[in-house]
Amino acid sequence: MSDAARVLALLERHGWNATSFQILEPGFRYWFDGDDACVGYVDTGRAWVAAGPPIAATERLVATSERFVAAAREAGRRACLFGTEVRFHDTARWPALRIGEQPLWSPAGWEAVLRGSRSLREQLRRARAKRVTVRQLAFEELAAQHPKRVELEGLIARWLASRTLAPMGFLVQVDPFAHPERRRYFVAEHEGRIVGFLGVIPIYARSGWFFRDFLRDPHAPNGTVELLVDAGMRAAAAERISLVTLGLAPLAGEVGPVLRSARFFGRSLYDFEGLRTFKAKLKPDSWDPIFLSYPPRASSLFAIVDTLTAFSRGGLLRFGVQTLLRGPAIVIRLLAVLLVVWTVLLALPTSARWFPAPAWQWSWVGFDIALGAALFALARRWRHRLADIVTAAVTADAVVTLGEALVYNVPRTRNVIDVLVMTVAVCAPTFAAILLWHARVHRSDWSNIS
Repeated sequence: MSDAARVLALLERHGWNATSFQILEPGFRYWFDGDDACVGYVDTGRAWVAAGPPIAATERLVATSERFVAAAREAGRRACLFGTEVRFHDTARWPALRIGEQPLWSPAGWEAVLRGSRSLREQLRRARAKRVTVRQLAFEELAAQHPKRVELEGLIARWLASRTLAPMGFLVQVDPFAHPERRRYFVAEHEGRIVGFLGVIPIYARSGWFFRDFLRDPHAPNGTVELLVDAGMRAAAAERISLVTLGLAPLAGEVGPVLRSARFFGRSLYDFEGLRTFKAKLKPDSWDPIFLSYPPRASSLFAIVDTLTAFSRGGLLRFGVQTLLRGPAIVIRLLAVLLVVWTVLLALPTSARWFPAPAWQWSWVGFDIALGAALFALARRWRHRLADIVTAAVTADAVVTLGEALVYNVPRTRNVIDVLVMTVAVCAPTFAAILLWHARVHRSDWSNIS
């Protein structure tokens, strides 16, 4: 029997965690504790980061977890368990960080939710008025060359490309085609084209469904996602599913001070509050806490770093650079703020010696004021024409500044401070130009994906 078959058999018996089925997706390794328990994890190079608790009976959770940690230690790795729920938390009593919460519904009560939510009914009405329809994909439509499979892969590509963050791995990778016979697939179609997708995975030990993948075309009509949720809930009720979850709302609820700070400073890159608000709008029956659990006497800081490394596909620096080059709004705004500071310095009387004439100095000041205003406008809303103008202007800035430095400033260099100022003057617009070109290409590419 293959490892995947062994894992699937264990999931059917003990798959209690909402994310348990995800360990069958690409990228996971398996550590087996005899024939009746296993752990799905990723190896970051320094740690084994498990996707939830062991797939095991409740009475085996603690012993299996301890042996998993010992096996990781023998391999020269740390270990932690990301995404544990109350079952493990209350049984093992390991140290843990509360990392968010997940909403839970009883599908049988969905009709009552609709009756009690005028705003939700209005979103469904708007989508239907735009002639958006939702249906469940047949299994044969998922074949590799089927037109609907190809169209769905195009939607996935558009959705990934439109994200502010670079593509992530571990429990948030988008790969909905592993073991398709065990999943449910719902698509929203508008004018014969797929504009939304809901992928559902089972939670075997709780007779539950996890609405795991929500993908929306950037140009889909309002209410498309709500229409997908409605279809999924009705299907779950028809199949007498006991529990539905939409998964983790990260950093939501009563998280600790460090994670609250991360939520505050990271909101420009990820809409933590918006995601929690959307899930709350669907009126869940309850919210369950989700934890990052780590062994006694281990470091919570290492557990956080190891988990982030797992999500970043093994390289935090590379992930950061890839995200930076996508040109998120916060980065464009930062460029604008730095340019304001630089422009003020250029306007000082002591800066006159860096220019051949006062007219040259004030021309640069005026140019940078206009460029800063354009960057702030681009940060508020990306417009391709404005992006083209700003990118060309910053590129010209970099070229002219380099020329001025070589012809006029280098011969007049006095000390190390002068060299440092020239280096900043040349490198700053060069870096900004590289970033803007990458952001422009990226956004043009994703808008053109068909």
